[in-house]
Amino acid sequence: MNQERGPEQALDDLVRTRARRGGGEAVVWWTGDVYAWLPGDGPHHLFGFDGVNVARAVAVDGGIELLSREAARYLDPVSREVADGWDNRYTGEHVEVEHVWNDPVDFRWLADGPRGPFRLPRTRIGGDVVFNTDVLLAYPSPLPVADHPANSGDDVYRAMELFQYFTRAADLDDPALGSVPCTLSWVRVAPWLPWMRMADRPGALVYHCRGAKVAGWSEVPGGLRRFVEERRPEFRHAPTEWSPFSETSWTAFKKRHPVDSEG
Repeated sequence: MNQERGPEQALDDLVRTRARRGGGEAVVWWTGDVYAWLPGDGPHHLFGFDGVNVARAVAVDGGIELLSREAARYLDPVSREVADGWDNRYTGEHVEVEHVWNDPVDFRWLADGPRGPFRLPRTRIGGDVVFNTDVLLAYPSPLPVADHPANSGDDVYRAMELFQYFTRAADLDDPALGSVPCTLSWVRVAPWLPWMRMADRPGALVYHCRGAKVAGWSEVPGGLRRFVEERRPEFRHAPTEWSPFSETSWTAFKKRHPVDSEG
């Protein structure tokens, strides 16, 4: 396989790996854990974590729009049962766990965009190809400290989202395949979640997960699949229209708690 792909081919490779050509739905699920890191303490294993993203790639002038919904749940780290409440070991408070219901999560990928030609870092390992997308985030927080002193520790949201997608070189080199199998890894380093109510404490959360693209909704593991079907069944499907706004745990929290959460 030629390691040097032009922008259009690199974009097509990512679409086929992460989603599929032609606007059909692509289902990706993951599982892993959430750890706390604090200066002089820990690390501590706080939660299990699993989730699912259902996306469709829609062709637009110059590229594609990836339209998706994303659901995820926090789990007891030992029993792996759904954790709807949490006894915060650091503050002594019992808090309500707010699971992830991000609708929508949309991206626009252009062969020649505002930052120049599309590039997709890749590493060839034997017969496999690994794509990595390292997303370094720093932007005004949706939760200003003045409005949410217990939930937000900084007026700038700072985090890292580190993705790797693993697929077969032979599959990528077959242009007839509109979707290629992939597995993935994901690491997030991020601030304390707003519902944890520990914004003034130093430290961070580290998410460590792995997962795969599967053939359809029925192949999502049973517990996660039932969680979505029972609580928010609309998350079984991807959106059909582009939105310039994407939901995050922070924007969703702000909708539920316009001012400081009192626990």
